[in-house]
Amino acid sequence: MKNILCTLVLLCMAQFAAAQDDLLNFGIEVRADYQREYMNGDPVKDNCGFKGKYLNIRLDGNITDKFSYSYRQRLNKFSKDYTFFDATDWIYLKYQITPKWDITAGKLVVGIGGYEYDRAPIDLYITSEYWNNIPCYRFGVNLGFSVTENDKLLAQFAESPFRKKGEDTYGYSLMWYGSHGWFNTIYSVNMFEYLPGKYINYIALGNKFTFGDVNIELDYINRATSGQTFFFEDCSVIGQVAYAPHHKWNLFAKASYCVNNSDKEADYCVLNGTDMTRIGGGIEFYPLPHENKDLRLHLVASHAFGRNSNPAGTVLPSQNYFDIGVKWKMNLLSLKRKK
Repeated sequence: MKNILCTLVLLCMAQFAAAQDDLLNFGIEVRADYQREYMNGDPVKDNCGFKGKYLNIRLDGNITDKFSYSYRQRLNKFSKDYTFFDATDWIYLKYQITPKWDITAGKLVVGIGGYEYDRAPIDLYITSEYWNNIPCYRFGVNLGFSVTENDKLLAQFAESPFRKKGEDTYGYSLMWYGSHGWFNTIYSVNMFEYLPGKYINYIALGNKFTFGDVNIELDYINRATSGQTFFFEDCSVIGQVAYAPHHKWNLFAKASYCVNNSDKEADYCVLNGTDMTRIGGGIEFYPLPHENKDLRLHLVASHAFGRNSNPAGTVLPSQNYFDIGVKWKMNLLSLKRKK
């Protein structure tokens, strides 16, 4: 009850501020699925049946011409093990210093490259073992610089994604967002403390190629630490091909490969001894007219094989997964700034 009241207070504060002089967009997004999961042909009872996947609220707006804010809260994530901010994906304030420079502070998305990582969880169905284990949201500060209209650099100092409660550990990231017509990028280099004073290094290369109605995404994430062979010992490769023959339809196929043969215990996402592949695909359908994407139906299936040394892992050998569901967005309030 306390957490719900806190949420309502934040909403009221934002609405009051917006009524004075800024732009506010307030909405809710929901996803509910019916899913089946099988291991070696046997149903996994806890992962079968109807599932309420996501219930998010979203606030975005401009306080002034230079200050803006964004807030997303997962209302379905509260439990006795979570605090209010544990269920907050992000809440931050951004200041546009000059047309090229900006600074952002608050709870942020940890600055790691890749298109699977960058996409909102509500829009993902068949995810890699790496994605299922990387904590994405932490408190920190971003400094952004727009090199050109098509290229932006972002430097981030934030809590380590592997921070345990009370640990004084941090992460350092440098990202490049590139937008060049048919070729787009989300690249990063990162250093994250997995233990106080001990770092794991990331090189994350997210590539997107667009050819008419076809989109190809290819991510490579390399993870390494002291005394480890740097490339290909501990990495993930994720690829997706999507084809939209009509604005109402999207067909896609996806594969992921996560491996860790480093003989080190520094990677908390893909544990040493893992060699895991997942393949699958699906269909999305948008039934609303006028290219409205606020309602989406989906049907997906996947198969996984290999070995996963994490007993609590998400992608497991001989796992078959089937999912059918619906996502909808409701734009509840929009307030324009008074001139």
